Amino acid sequence: MEIMQHSSSFLLPPIPGSSLKYAMVILNQRLPRFAPLIWDHAKLRICADGGANRLFDEIPQFFPLENPIDVRKRYMPDLIKGDMDSVRAEILDFYTNLGCDAINESHDQDTTDLHKCISHLSNLTPESEKSDLCILVTGALGGRFDHEAGNINVLYRFSNLRIILLSDDCLIQLLPKTHHHEIHIQPSVVGPHCGLLPIGVPAFHTTTSGLKWNLNDTEMMFGGLLSTSNIVTGDIVSVRSDADLIWTISIKK
Repeated sequence: MEIMQHSSSFLLPPIPGSSLKYAMVILNQRLPRFAPLIWDHAKLRICADGGANRLFDEIPQFFPLENPIDVRKRYMPDLIKGDMDSVRAEILDFYTNLGCDAINESHDQDTTDLHKCISHLSNLTPESEKSDLCILVTGALGGRFDHEAGNINVLYRFSNLRIILLSDDCLIQLLPKTHHHEIHIQPSVVGPHCGLLPIGVPAFHTTTSGLKWNLNDTEMMFGGLLSTSNIVTGDIVSVRSDADLIWTISIKK
């Protein structure tokens, strides 16, 4: 089975020649402290509806010695997309007057704003390039639990895409059962606490290496064993499973 490799190098300063192409989606929760770094990695930046409010209100706080308007102009998103029930009218006008595109999808109430943004990125990306796309989502964790669950569900709805949900405290991504996985650990920015979770269906056979408490053909399910509060012990964590798994690892302060 093909090996899929993962890393958290997007939490380090950009290095020329990266094989992955990053996109950033900003949701309507507080920007993480590393938001400007994620912005620098991204080639395309999208605000999901009220995420535009967060960008407008909070990005100047990262640059307290600069004029807030200058900062907001420098950090202009490429697109604002969603059902537009949260973005403030004056903020929408500010960004669109600068040349930002806006797409109102209020007719679609069956999908979340994150789903709409991921679908847009998926449609923009040729099939041959989707394996090189990595979508970094800020504001996906924290706040209402049903919103968090909806964001995690997007990982499953677009399991053919590499999507990482970010908060100040941790990251979450899907490890599809279609691949074996090698997770390259950047110990200066992530770890050591981590977890592996099957959501929706049991994982009957999961094997890992590189963890303090490795799994050896282990069965996991809600109502049974889950690999939570585990600890990475090496530079690479390997995961093989017969089910899609959620991988999470702490982000260092």
